[in-house]
Order: sequence, then structure tokens, then C-alpha cells
Amino acid sequence: MPELAFSRRAALRGLGAAGLLAALTGCGVPAAYVPEDRRQGQDLSDRDRSIAFSNWPLYIDTDDQDEESRPTLEAFTKKTGIEVRYTEEINDNDEFFGKVSPALMNHQSTGHDLVVVSDWMAARFVRLGWAQKMDRSAQGNVARHLDPQLRSPAFDEGRLHTVPWQSGITGIAYNRKALGREIKSVKDLWQPDLAGKVTLFSGLDESFALLMQGNGADVTRWTESDFHRMCDQVESMVKKRHIRRFTGNDYTSDLSKGDVLACQAYSGDVIQLQADNPDIEFVVPEEGAELWAESLLVPNLARHKANAEALVDYYYEPAVAAELAAAVNYVCPVPAAREVLAASPDKETALLAENPLIFPDDGMRKRLVVARDISSAERSSFAKRWNSIVGL
Repeated sequence: MPELAFSRRAALRGLGAAGLLAALTGCGVPAAYVPEDRRQGQDLSDRDRSIAFSNWPLYIDTDDQDEESRPTLEAFTKKTGIEVRYTEEINDNDEFFGKVSPALMNHQSTGHDLVVVSDWMAARFVRLGWAQKMDRSAQGNVARHLDPQLRSPAFDEGRLHTVPWQSGITGIAYNRKALGREIKSVKDLWQPDLAGKVTLFSGLDESFALLMQGNGADVTRWTESDFHRMCDQVESMVKKRHIRRFTGNDYTSDLSKGDVLACQAYSGDVIQLQADNPDIEFVVPEEGAELWAESLLVPNLARHKANAEALVDYYYEPAVAAELAAAVNYVCPVPAAREVLAASPDKETALLAENPLIFPDDGMRKRLVVARDISSAERSSFAKRWNSIVGL
């Protein structure tokens, strides 16, 4: 299992270059936007059988005996003859956006053929016209096997420009033994016995959906009033010192050490925490939880678009998706991979097929939704208010 070294849904640390571009676009400044017919460059895929693929650290399968070996990528190369130049250079969504945005804004190649970013960041790429439409006629596995709940987010209807790499759930983790009671609802976080023992995510994009759901908001079409109601509630809890602090992925350390008893958490992290402490539980609240994804996209002017599309489709073969899911333990965007894992002769691997945090059951799925993302017009003022509460 990957180490809990950082948050793959990295916290928003201010507007920076990303927020500036988003704000400009929201104000109608057209310079950064690239229309669909100007996004594709000369595709060298036929004569240059390679691809430059950038991902987050610790987010792919590795060989137990050789951490530099990535079996699924090596199998892809053997199958297709396409060499993959794989780099783990994405450590923060905004940082990566700032790195590639000058080239994309000036209609230049980034040197990347395929990248993985969180869907709220993928929304910026799509809105700016910086992600190419994929050729779904060459991606039969994606068409057949993509999780129906992830097929058409508001920012990319029909998933024309993006494809989920892995998915996950933002819910609540807590130590049931130490707390001495169950947590079933977001409202349970605000009970007096949790005063000073609760953490929330510092990143606006990571936090808002679950907290709004706790107030009964429909996060598929939340409004400005829903946002400010949520902020008022969190601000009140900060003033009461009910919230211990706001965190990135370091919440896992607080929970493991017992410094906090309940917190916002990601499903994939909790699977790993439970291996060391079975008293830690993950809850999809009664009001619902956010189903999110981190997605593959092909940036404008990528030199090996067809090769990139082939790699995307390869990871949607159920057997390949199962191998990846067994390694990273996030929600698998290929439900058909469950049957592959269930048939494994290895008992531990077969048990993964029964884990609802990798393959949510029907009851859990009814409480999972894909939240509407924050628009470019909203981001500046919303981030300013949230960051003032969090202390960023």
C-alpha cells in the first residue's frame, strides 16, 4: 500500500497563478482560452512509439522487490511497443498548474502527453480549453467499463476531455473505541464531546461538499447561500475552538496518535489506517458524501495523443484496473474489476473485492454524489472567505 505522504487532493493555498487565470476567464478575458479546433498539434504517435505520462507519487502499482518497476506500465509496453516515460512530478494541483500554464496560455507544448489532476483542477483545464477531446472510438474499454456515476461531471459532460484515473470518497473517519459512540451524520461532528477533537480539510475544494451535505444542500447544484451558510457554521465552530485545526493529509497522523477523534477523511487513506488500527472507522454520512475523481487528460499540443489514448484505454481493461486497485486501494472507476479480484487465488487480494471503500455497494452508492465544482466567477470571493476562516 502507498505511504500516507501527502494529499493527492492537495489543499488550495491561495489563488496564485491558477486563481488569476480563473478570475480572468470569469471576467470575460479571452486570451487564455483555446478553442477546440486549435488544441491538437502534429501527432507523432505512429513514428515515435512513446508517451510522456506525469502522475502523483505513490499512485501506481510497483513490484514488491523493485520499487522502480511498475508492472502494469511494463506490460503495456510489451503489449503495444509504446515506451512510457513515467514521472511522479505532480505534488500539488496548483503548483503543477502554475508550471504548465505559461506554455498553454501561449499556445505551446508542455512536453506532457498525459497527466493526472484532481477533477476540480481538471475543470480549469477544460474551461480554459487546455485539454484535448479524446477519440472515444479508439477507447472501447472506457466506453464499456467506466463507472456510470463518473461518466458525466458538470465540468465535462460526457467525459469527452477527461477520464478518471482513480476515484474516492470524502467522508468522516473516527476512532470508535476512543469516542465511545457511533458517528452517523455530519452533524455528529459538532457534538460537545468532540470539542477540540475534530479536524477539517484546509482546502476549499476538498472541504465544502461534505460540509454542505451536512446542512442538507444538494451539492450537485449548490448555491451561493449554501456556501455562506456552511462558512457561517464553520466560522462559529472555530470561534468556539471546537475545531482543533485545518489539515492537509497530515490528518492521518492526528487520528492515529489520538490527538483527534473524528475528522474529514479520504476513503483510500482510511483503508491503510485500518491495517494498523481496526478501531478507526470510515463513515459515509446519512446526508451523503462526495464521490470525487482524479482524472487523466491530454494537454493541448501533446506530441503523442494517440499513444496517450491507448494507455488510458489499457487501464480500463478490468484485469489491469484490478491490478491497479489492489495496489493503491482507492475507489476503482472500473466496477468490472471487482470480479477479477474476487476470483484471485490470493485470499487477501480476493477480500478487496468485498471492500465498499474500493467497490461501493448499492446502499453506499445511493448516498454518493459528484458535487458541482466551484466556477471561475465564484472562486475569487469564495476562496477569500474560506481562507480567512482557515487562516491561509
